[in-house]
Amino acid sequence: MKIVALVKYVPDATGDREFDDDGTVDREGSDGILSELDEYAIEQSLQIADEGDDVEVVALTVGPDDAADAIKKALQMGANSGVHVLDDAIHGSDALATSAILAAAISQIEPDLVITGMASTDGVMGVIPVMVAERLGWPAATLANELSVEGDKVSIRREGDVTSQRIEASLPAVVSVTDQSGEARYPSMKGIMAAKRKPVEEWDLEDLELDEDGVGFEAARTRVVETRERPPKEAGKVITDEDGSGATALTEFLVAGKYL
Repeated sequence: MKIVALVKYVPDATGDREFDDDGTVDREGSDGILSELDEYAIEQSLQIADEGDDVEVVALTVGPDDAADAIKKALQMGANSGVHVLDDAIHGSDALATSAILAAAISQIEPDLVITGMASTDGVMGVIPVMVAERLGWPAATLANELSVEGDKVSIRREGDVTSQRIEASLPAVVSVTDQSGEARYPSMKGIMAAKRKPVEEWDLEDLELDEDGVGFEAARTRVVETRERPPKEAGKVITDEDGSGATALTEFLVAGKYL
């Protein structure tokens, strides 16, 4: 069985995020990391591999040179190999173009199952899993809190506000997992050393037989037209209770902020 885990290299949320003049994210001006939500996808892929025989996990990413670090982290966690789609023409691609690139790469890898995070921590759109599934013509089982594979079917449990759903799909399929699916493992020293020997392939658009005209900034159907710096935080309101009115003032504050 072959599993593709989609991983993305994103700006570190703890640092400052900047935009270039064209409205795209300035990825060189900030430190990057593997998207935290994708760590859960890797973990679920590895759990299936741990429980089964002859299961291969391939980490797949699309992005600039630095995106190789996302694959590196996946390999350190335990993935068997990686594929990095790297092409300057991809810069500025929107979700539609990105899904086309991913679907083309997945078609070449020919996995039985694709596992993704529920969204990326930079874009937070959450549309890529279903877009990729649509392009591949595969079923999509999304927002899984739990998943298992048995035979030629994948089964997930999705927790809603008032219900718990069990969903099954025939393989091949695309599954997205939430941050409640299980804590991701940390790379061990053994895993870090082993990752250096694992194969990573670099593919460009020509390898995927995709036309440059269909991807990139000029082909994007969505675009950031304006950005502003986040306003500084305002000082909090101090409520005293010197005259016994503190409880009333606190209640009024909570009501005004719609906390009650």
